[in-house]
Amino acid sequence: MATAGRRRRTASTATAQEAWLVEVAAGASRDAGGVPVALLGDYLPLLADAAVTGRRPGRAELDAVGRLGRQAAEQGISAGRVVQLYLSAARRLWQDLPIVVRDRDRDAVRDAAAAVLHVIDDAVATLAEGYAVARRDLVRREEVLRRDLVDDLLRGDSDLGGLVERAEPFGLDLARVHQVALASPGRRLPDTDTAISALEAVIFERLGDRDVLVATKDGLLVVLAPADPTTAGRTTHADDLGHLMYRELNRLRRGRPWRVAVGRAHAGLYGIARSYEEARESLTLAGRLNVSTPVVDAHNLLIYRVLLRDQPAMVDLVSAVLGPLAEARGGAQPLIDTLDAYFATGSVATESAKRLHVSVRTVTYRLERIRTLTGYDATDPEHSFTLHAAVLGAKVLNWPTQPLPIQG
Repeated sequence: MATAGRRRRTASTATAQEAWLVEVAAGASRDAGGVPVALLGDYLPLLADAAVTGRRPGRAELDAVGRLGRQAAEQGISAGRVVQLYLSAARRLWQDLPIVVRDRDRDAVRDAAAAVLHVIDDAVATLAEGYAVARRDLVRREEVLRRDLVDDLLRGDSDLGGLVERAEPFGLDLARVHQVALASPGRRLPDTDTAISALEAVIFERLGDRDVLVATKDGLLVVLAPADPTTAGRTTHADDLGHLMYRELNRLRRGRPWRVAVGRAHAGLYGIARSYEEARESLTLAGRLNVSTPVVDAHNLLIYRVLLRDQPAMVDLVSAVLGPLAEARGGAQPLIDTLDAYFATGSVATESAKRLHVSVRTVTYRLERIRTLTGYDATDPEHSFTLHAAVLGAKVLNWPTQPLPIQG
């Protein structure tokens, strides 16, 4: 009979303790903004056991806390809130600790407090470590998913339905108008994470965190951003995405000098791939043409892209029209530079002379020399179009610095 009575009292005590710990856990959850109580696991019994017996948790018990930290990260709960849950639970437990512990002598209470603090220290540290490991894994997985998504978007030949589903977690609406901007570093970046973070921060602040992707591809930083539907088929104003990227990247210690190229805005999935191709070709052309401006507008290089579409015809044009200039004293380059300046200044010899830092007489002499060698007169409107197209082609082909490609 006595034994049975003791068992009933023990069961009653255990039930009361469980109810008390449930109440402590619920209060801690409220303090932490509704973080699920399940993330406490066996943390509260560990604290109570430490207060009563002084026992510190074993490795297996701490590993369980670490797993809870990983679960919190995977559920998208902030580290601050889950730590607040644990600290609030410890505070509430100590405040409501049964009278049998609180009525001990001073040394016993001090020992109980030290044991509880040890458990808090070990548990929170393990919790944070598990959380950090999970966050790193999540970031790595997200980076892989983002990089694969960007690759498929820029290629433009993937399954539309699958891309729409994969783009949704990143907030992308593939039916909208987008444009692609590429940033090329002057030197190879040992770590692109800093550049990506800098771009994300400033672009998200300006454009919002939806419909924006920042990633890397082939050594370039890629920004996919929404555009005003009214700008479809052309780039936005120069002070927008390209200059925003250039200003932010130039603040970094590494990578300078940067060059940024912005494709025109296009609608839909295939518009993204088209804008990317325009930006990529613009970067290539800017390098060949020695463009001085750091932000390149694809719209301004359309004529060069047209010329590149039929390279054999362009080589033939340059060879037939400008090839005879190679016979001039000093070679073809000074005469081609003169034509380039002449057309760029609206066929005004005085302005051409200023740009070339030569006399007007030198400009007129060179134009006459060009007419003699080629049979084309730059001052004749009918001839000037052919000469201008040939000069643009020579710039694209980097002739006469490099020999013209041999056509099969």
